[in-house]
Parts: sequence; C-alpha cells; structure tokens
Amino acid sequence: MPYTSRAMDWKHWYGPGLDHVWLPYAQMKTVRPPLPVVATEGCRIRLADGRELIDGTASWWTACHGYNHPHIRAAVERQLGAMPHVMFAGLAHEPALTLAQRLARMLPGDLSRVFFSESGSVAVEIAMKMALQSAINRGEHQRTRFIAFKGGYHGDTTGAMSVTDPDSMHELFRDLLPEQTIVELPVSAAGMAALLALEQEQGERIAGVIVEPLVQGAGGMLFHEPAVLKHIRAAANACGALLIFDEIFTGFGRTGSMFACEQAAIVPDIITLSKALTGGTLPLAATVARRPVFDTFWSDDSSKALMHGPTYMGNPLACAAANASLDLFESEPRLKQVAAIGRQMADELAPCRGLAGVKDVRVKGAIGVVEMERIGDLGALRARFIEQGVFIRPFGTTIYLTPSFTIAPDELSELTSAIVKVIGQGSAT
Repeated sequence: MPYTSRAMDWKHWYGPGLDHVWLPYAQMKTVRPPLPVVATEGCRIRLADGRELIDGTASWWTACHGYNHPHIRAAVERQLGAMPHVMFAGLAHEPALTLAQRLARMLPGDLSRVFFSESGSVAVEIAMKMALQSAINRGEHQRTRFIAFKGGYHGDTTGAMSVTDPDSMHELFRDLLPEQTIVELPVSAAGMAALLALEQEQGERIAGVIVEPLVQGAGGMLFHEPAVLKHIRAAANACGALLIFDEIFTGFGRTGSMFACEQAAIVPDIITLSKALTGGTLPLAATVARRPVFDTFWSDDSSKALMHGPTYMGNPLACAAANASLDLFESEPRLKQVAAIGRQMADELAPCRGLAGVKDVRVKGAIGVVEMERIGDLGALRARFIEQGVFIRPFGTTIYLTPSFTIAPDELSELTSAIVKVIGQGSAT
C-alpha cells in the first residue's frame, strides 16, 4: 500500500507524541507525517509497518560506513560502560586526546589544534570566532567581516547564517544578521576579477574567507574545480585573512579524497569537520586550526584566550565512535568504494539527461545529482520515491544521492533506477 494512503498511520505508531515535536525544515500545518522508523542496518531503514527502504542520503551524509556498524557499536558500548560523559574543562580523557592526535595526523599540513563541539553549525561559529579573535589578538581590530560565496551553506545558527547565501532559506533573517560580503565563486575570469577588486577595496577589513571546497552541498550540490580554491586561497592571502574550509559535508571521503582540500593541494588556516566524523553514530564536530592561528592565542594574557566551551565538547561516547570510524577508514577500502560508487552512479544516472525537465546530471565522488528545471510538489515527489522502496529526499530543484560508502551495487542500482523511473513518469514536475 503506498505511503500516501497511510496519512493517519502515525497516530497508530507514535500515539500523541508527534503532537509535541517541531520538525525541521517543515511547515507543520501542511507537512506530510514522517515515516515511523524502528531500526536501521547497513544501508536500510526499517519502518514500523515492516517495510524496508534503501537509504540514498546516509542520514544527511553522516552514515558513511552504513548504519549500526558493529565496530563502531562495540566501541561505543565499551565506552558507555566506562564513562559516558565528563566535562572537558579542567578534565580530559583518552578518547578525545587520541582523536585529536589522529585528526592532526590525517589532515594536511600543520592543521593540528583541535577544538571539539557537537554540531557543524557550531563548528563554523567557532571557526569564525577564531578568525575574528585572531585578528584582535594581532592588533588588527578593523578586521570584522567575512567573505563567503553565493550558493554556499554553513548552518542555521546566527554566524553561520550570515555567511550562507542570503537568497537561501535564511532570507527572512537578512536584516538581523551580521553583514558579510557574499560574492560569486571565482569560476570565470569575471569572477576572479571581481574577487581581486574586492580584496583591494575591503582587504584590510576581512578577518576570514569561508568556502565549502569542491561541493556546495545544501545550496544545490553545486560543483567547482580545485583551481577555484587556488584563486580563493590567493585572495585570502592578499587580504591577510584566514582561509576557512567548511568540510562538514565534503570531509571523510565524500568527494573522492579523504578531504576535499587535498584535491587542490591547499592547507586552509582553519577546517571544520562533522557529519561523517562519527560514522553517523553520535553528534560530534571539530574545528581544527593551523599552528600560526593557535599561536595568536598563546599568551600570558588571559584576555587572549578563546572563550568558548560547548557543554558536551569532547563527549567520550562520540569520540569513541569517531575513533572507531577512523579505524574503518584505515582498515577498509573506503576511497576505492567511493570511486566505484561514482562510476556506477555516472553510468546509471546518465539516462536522465534525455528526460523531460532535467537540467543537469553530475557526479563527484559518492555524490550523484540530477538537477531539474523545476520540482512541483516536493512532498509528493518524496512520497513517490518511498513507493519505490527508497528514501531519497530532494530539495529545491535537486534530486541527489549521497549513499553510504558500503552500499552494495544492487542496492545502489535500486536508488538510481527509482530516480530514472520517477522522473521518466513526470512525477518530479
């Protein structure tokens, strides 16, 4: 029976509980009821009525090793028995210290000082705060602004919204946010010239330049070449500003390399990480700075310290999950799996190019995108995919796949086939 005919089933599965939650990115009056999930395993979501869906999103790109991986689960269970949580001020613990050391070893260059938090948006806020205070600590108090890029998305908290494309879903808050300089990515000669002019006009006022390297995720899964990042690095250097790479989406293999910055051979001054950091098991984020950035805070003057401290930063359970996730990247062929997923998606999504309403088809790493000229009813389109036995969550005009790296070829084929079928039937428009 199609999901659309089960409009009131949530009352049976959830009882009155759903009357008290506020769902994300949803108009609560008109939103379709969410699917009742009872278990996840591998690349599958099991619903309360017994159906299983193949997940094409890896839960917002987090479950890179698949759901409920036994190695991560065992690590969390061991840590739970010893110490679920302890504050990270005046106290420290092995899971966090080990994780910080491993991240510093994995990241390029001298990205070596790790500040933990719980979410990607907060990691961005911390990166911005680091950049601003680094300028203050250097005596450059005039550096109060950031350069960011159209099509970019960096989170839903205030600072992160201010460096997100102002024409995005946060447009309502335009007049309330700190004013930043949002420009086109330098993907053309005109764009490069505009960025050069900007650095000459405002360079002394810029504390940082922030970008999602290679792929602007929630802005529409927009791709750009590594050379673009070289132009942005040069602009940041010319401004005397810190370069921040937001790798919350792109980090940990999603674009085909462990970190997207590797493809441009660039070491940003600050990098933000989250999502796949714990393999989608527990919330954790990290803001990692190069040694010269950290050194601007190193002082006998207590006023130069970074005054920030999320309550659950360095949570032992989350750090245990992250260490186990890094074990899997070391012991299992994740990047080879990403390459194979990319090749398969490129082949199997190619027929979409000939379908009505399709604007573009593109693949990078384990990201597959079918961009439509328009999508009519997003809710109805999402329901059509559920009827096909897959969980695919289009947004804007973008139908995308970001599957777990462990997905089997036949499972991936079910996802791509569903996209080709649904678009071919005209259901997207």
